[in-house]
Amino acid sequence: MIIHDVLIVGAGLAGMRAAVAVPSHLNVGIISKVHPVRSHSVAAEGGINAAIRADDSWENHMYDTVKGSDWLGDQDAIEVLCKSAPEDIMTLEKMGALFSRTADGQIAQRNFGGLGYPRTCYVADRTGHALVHLLYEQLIKSAAKVYEEWYVCSLIVEEGICCGVIALNLFTGELETLRAKSVILATGGYGRVYLISTNGLINTGDGMAMAYEAGVPLQDLEFVQFHPTTLKSTGILITEGARGEGGYLFNSRGERFMEKYAPNAMELASRDVVSRAEYEEIMAGRGVDGCVMLDLRHLGKRKIMEKLPQIWELSLTYAGVDPIEAPIPITPGVHYSMGGIPTNTQCETPMPGLFAAGECASASVHGANRLGGNALMETIVYGRRAGEYAAQYAEKNEIKGISDQHLNAQADRIKKLMGKKDGERIGVIREAIGTLMAEHFGISRTKERMEQGQAKLAALRARIPDIGLRDKGKIFNLELIEALQLQSIMDLAEVLAAGATVREESRGAHARPDFPKRDDENWMKHTLAYKTEEGPRLEYKPVTITTIPPAERKY
Repeated sequence: MIIHDVLIVGAGLAGMRAAVAVPSHLNVGIISKVHPVRSHSVAAEGGINAAIRADDSWENHMYDTVKGSDWLGDQDAIEVLCKSAPEDIMTLEKMGALFSRTADGQIAQRNFGGLGYPRTCYVADRTGHALVHLLYEQLIKSAAKVYEEWYVCSLIVEEGICCGVIALNLFTGELETLRAKSVILATGGYGRVYLISTNGLINTGDGMAMAYEAGVPLQDLEFVQFHPTTLKSTGILITEGARGEGGYLFNSRGERFMEKYAPNAMELASRDVVSRAEYEEIMAGRGVDGCVMLDLRHLGKRKIMEKLPQIWELSLTYAGVDPIEAPIPITPGVHYSMGGIPTNTQCETPMPGLFAAGECASASVHGANRLGGNALMETIVYGRRAGEYAAQYAEKNEIKGISDQHLNAQADRIKKLMGKKDGERIGVIREAIGTLMAEHFGISRTKERMEQGQAKLAALRARIPDIGLRDKGKIFNLELIEALQLQSIMDLAEVLAAGATVREESRGAHARPDFPKRDDENWMKHTLAYKTEEGPRLEYKPVTITTIPPAERKY
């Protein structure tokens, strides 16, 4: 049996920042189903927000974030994010972050959608990659024990308190019990609930699903962000930095169509606004073979190669388009999970001993729509805070004794999966779920379409017990991992569908043509979903409003 004071599940930016923040006198473990530098944080491109200039302020950053959230973000959590951001950026710089610079040596900042000021710090168009490797260096320097390529199957809960996890060591195929005084979930989002996504294949929402299974509610899963610029048909992300550096969006008529939807902000309106505008142009027949065009040609070769070298490479490699010479074909694509495990500003979940940070958590700093550049800042600010507060909790509590039932339950679960060879193929069901979610819970949602989607999900749920595994090996049995991840995907798809179907308004990323207006009187509240045998049970809780009263959102 393995014992730690603080155990962190997930080794992306939030998880590694949490590990580095835990005081050195505590015994820290960090566990990840992939090597830490393969965590999905590495795919973030555009930048990280902080008000670090004299003519900007955290109050301006907070207002932009609240407005971007369509007033579903909790303002106490947003204030913590925006107040903390400048100091946390400077800490990253002292660690060695190689931010792009202005001519006078200051940290360069670019425009991003929904911001009233260029406050997005960046490392060309590879910001996440740079920060992941930076924090991995810090992790190696720390005393934390890293368990890479271990898959966490479940939380250990005794008397309502989280006190560890059961994990599968992929190297040996053995289940292990890891006990801890406090556990931090930093497992990322659930973008792979949809078939095509900017997210890596590992983003199956396992942390959210295991918290849900353990009795913790999930919050606001109906709010899924569609990024305005992904490469047509592939879902490969084209950073918002491309528009931040001055890129234009055109339809088939050669019109910069954002003038109709956001006349002031144009291409730099919030992501939900731009994505819906693109969707409407395509549906109205003004698309170009099912997409719209992102034009960078006027920026010139020098600027593209200096500020957007990865975008040049991705476009050339995967679309056969040189953005120096021609516009890039793009469509909106599933990108980010605004909802997750509910936490307070100290990263505490409703379950004692369990903390959460990053995309798997819902503080809620993003509400109904996230502003670009705020996700990386959330991983750093709230990752750090998760480490600090989980450490404080560990110092005040003792390791709890646990029974063998937790390990035995997961052993029985795996034995059942491994015991059946013939049956449903995992990939067939997973593809069916992903296709269904895109068709019934996409950018535009109606009651009829969503109810049809729920019925199809129920039919797919009934097929999961019939899954058969061809691979009977113990070591690195990735088919077994796929089977476990499928169960996470199924749970989260049902929660998303349940919350979306009953929310009768349009707010942020949740757009309903049958209820086209935001309804603050009835729906300015967070959705909470609890797991039951009959499916998700929904409750609601109020949004925290402190200093910025609700107003109409215009760009």
